[in-house]
Amino acid sequence: MAKSRNWSNTSAPCRLEWPSSRWLAACLGLLGLGAALAVIASEMPFPASLPLAFAALVQGLGLARRELRRCVHCLIIGPGEGVPTLDGEPMTDLELQWRGPLAFLCWRDAAGHRRHLTGWPDILDAGARRELRLAMAARTPAPRAQSMAT
Repeated sequence: MAKSRNWSNTSAPCRLEWPSSRWLAACLGLLGLGAALAVIASEMPFPASLPLAFAALVQGLGLARRELRRCVHCLIIGPGEGVPTLDGEPMTDLELQWRGPLAFLCWRDAAGHRRHLTGWPDILDAGARRELRLAMAARTPAPRAQSMAT
């Protein structure tokens, strides 16, 4: 039996499925309901407040429905200088920010447009959050721009 083993420094790419969040959909629906109630409770005349309250409720429920119907995304983040992808499309300027258990993923797509995904605790469990943190830490950081006072 050999005493030494061949260990690799490279890690496997992070592969996560990013489905729609039921928590986010519930929050959007409740915000629409709260906005409708706030309009009715305001000092606006009651007959004039009803169409606005209805529009706020419909907008909140529409956003909730759109979130629930969103397709499942496949996120792949490779270690080092590999280009991360979302559903096979390359992601540039990838950034990850954490606000407690919420993950905010921001990037630029191939056309240069700014895109983002929000990871709620109902779609990213503790293991997936840890895997995402480790994958982002294993990435090679982008070189910093030289300061003017060198």
